[in-house]
Amino acid sequence: MTAAVGRSGGRAVGVAVALLTAGPPVRLSAQTGGVAVLPGSARAAGLGGAGAAIVGDAGSIFTNPAGLATVHHLAVEGEYESYPSGVTLSTGALALRVGRFTWGAGAAALGPSYTSADLLGVSSLVLRTGMMALGATAKYARETVGGARVDAWAGDAGLAIAVFDLMALGVSVQNIGGDFGPAAGGLHLPRRTRAGFTLNYVDPQGTLRLLTTVEGQWPAGGSAFVVLGLESGIVARDLGVGVLGRVGYVGHSAVTSASPFTAGASVELGGGRLHLDYAYRADDALGARHRMGLRWMP
Repeated sequence: MTAAVGRSGGRAVGVAVALLTAGPPVRLSAQTGGVAVLPGSARAAGLGGAGAAIVGDAGSIFTNPAGLATVHHLAVEGEYESYPSGVTLSTGALALRVGRFTWGAGAAALGPSYTSADLLGVSSLVLRTGMMALGATAKYARETVGGARVDAWAGDAGLAIAVFDLMALGVSVQNIGGDFGPAAGGLHLPRRTRAGFTLNYVDPQGTLRLLTTVEGQWPAGGSAFVVLGLESGIVARDLGVGVLGRVGYVGHSAVTSASPFTAGASVELGGGRLHLDYAYRADDALGARHRMGLRWMP
């Protein structure tokens, strides 16, 4: 998962950087905003962090709640990443669909231990009608600012239009509200708007897979940038096994030590019910970042 640091970018990732360097915090990626705007899954991280139009995964709750609408019945997901300093990042999410409604919940923790980690908790409700879905998320964030523990409440709103399994459009606005209060010196979770388009060039129910996604992001206090991702592979449904690879390109609106390129892979088992995910991104400040993930969709 990518990480970022800056005064307007939240202090969650500042914990990781402080343990790695003795100097002042620096911006480390285009995805500023700390734990509250990190890519929601290893799959998304392998695609450069794009998530506005990646639908059907429980991890969609972290970027566009409306993406949960295409979950068939149940989706469960977990992620883990460790930094050389000993800081770890863990996330988990689940989504349950009942009729036109999908409910989701997720959590993320970033820090040297869970007792001192910066935390994020989210809960979403999505309504789907036809090909269109509307979703809203309530979120709670706890971070460390100037040695003090402060918290904030915020919300996300999202729209997704999924045309069967072939393509999807998605738009989300993250961190509506999110004021940490006077104790944090007026800091708040940074607003971020995303708009993306995902296209499957072949039937995703077949043997071959080829998908691209393009996403524009507009972070508060920074210029807009683009994220590009490609996913391709082969799935032998008769054997219940598949292998997929991913690459991504991340633009940036601030100085970053992270590589603009990402990579990832997945192994599908059980006819696509179980996914073992991996994502990689080089970073001059944090070192190579490896994220492992597990998705289960019974």
